[in-house]
Amino acid sequence: MLQPTKKLGLITAPGYAAKLGEALQRDLPPLLARDVDEEYSWQIECTEDLLTGETNDSLEVLEALEATNVHNKWDFVIALTDLPLFQEKKTILAEMAEDKNSAFISLPGLGFMPMYKRVREAVLQLVNEMYYGSSDQARAYVEKRNQLKKGPSLNSKNQSSTRLMSKRLLEILSPITRETLNDPASKVRVRYMVKNRSSGRWRIFSGMVRANRPWDMFPAFIKVVVVAFTTGAYALVFPTLWQLSHEYNAWRMLMLSVVSILAMVSWIILAHRLWEQKAKEKPEYIRKLYNTTTFVTLCWTVTMFYILLFLLFSAAVMILIPIGMLEAQLSGTVGYLNYFYVAWTATSVATIVGALGSVFEEKEMILESTYGYRQRWRHERIKRFNEEQKQEEQAKKEAVERKHQDSKAKKGTEKTNIEYHRALPKEAEPLIAVTRSKRA
Repeated sequence: MLQPTKKLGLITAPGYAAKLGEALQRDLPPLLARDVDEEYSWQIECTEDLLTGETNDSLEVLEALEATNVHNKWDFVIALTDLPLFQEKKTILAEMAEDKNSAFISLPGLGFMPMYKRVREAVLQLVNEMYYGSSDQARAYVEKRNQLKKGPSLNSKNQSSTRLMSKRLLEILSPITRETLNDPASKVRVRYMVKNRSSGRWRIFSGMVRANRPWDMFPAFIKVVVVAFTTGAYALVFPTLWQLSHEYNAWRMLMLSVVSILAMVSWIILAHRLWEQKAKEKPEYIRKLYNTTTFVTLCWTVTMFYILLFLLFSAAVMILIPIGMLEAQLSGTVGYLNYFYVAWTATSVATIVGALGSVFEEKEMILESTYGYRQRWRHERIKRFNEEQKQEEQAKKEAVERKHQDSKAKKGTEKTNIEYHRALPKEAEPLIAVTRSKRA
């Protein structure tokens, strides 16, 4: 006898969320059978959809989610969105509309820590609440069911029936609160959020930096690395660079490194217009959050660029400059530590002189690694999609109107012909009959 089927729809944002969705589609069926209801065969359908444009209103996400599910007819639907969402400036991790069997998870709210297992636990918890209910009685029943269940749960780390995910270090430092809303006017029945605004802001900020995936931006720097290394390698043959590195102390060298990294970050922001400007439709704290995330993401990537350049210069200094030449040009004690300082100085100088103004081959890769650009792209894409839908609806409406007019004109012609024939004298009827018989 075939098992009845329950379908769970996963709607993911493009990028990293889509990769999470693919992994969940593979791993969730046995988990749902074990931790929700094993009487059903669980099917996971994953689709990529933006759902909404640029927004920080969770209700817009839920409404778009419900509208999408009207066409797909899933039993349950959960969205993995990359939008940072807030309720009175408090960070929202997940919300559920129980009567519609729909929910979403805000990935930035999960923070910077390893994400897949935490997302998996959150999905299982939300499906469980949609299936059994979110009331105190329903949660007590699930708690008892978990205790009586034989064998280890595949989701054994999260045994609580009211916890979004198991307690890890981040959940201890930034606790997640579960709220049940019984207001009939509200679509939200359950909300998971961080009530402490400071810890919630740090959590969502780190999650946004992770969502930007600064390490994915690094291939765009390959040409810049080549330009910077060529510039610095040319400077290595002149004793001036050796003398500067010998005279600089560690603090001056560190300051030079910071200045070179900040100069590179500033150039990228200005060249690609990544800084979010003030806008009436965007709250100020959201704008500051986007800009801070962009700045930190670029600092991360440029620091990786700087470290790679330093390693290249370290090898070049060892190969190109004999220790005897350093001793001849520099006063005082000279040793292999000087190679370290020469490479350090060359890296900073090459970053400032060689990299600034360079052209990035993969501009889209840099733009897509910043939240502001992705949200603008999301807004434009949704706007274009809505306009196309309006045009299609208008075209259909015009086609129906033309069909109605043609039908009306046809009926008018037939009526005119009937009236014409009625107006003919009776003597013409035999002639009309002969003409019709010839046509036949």
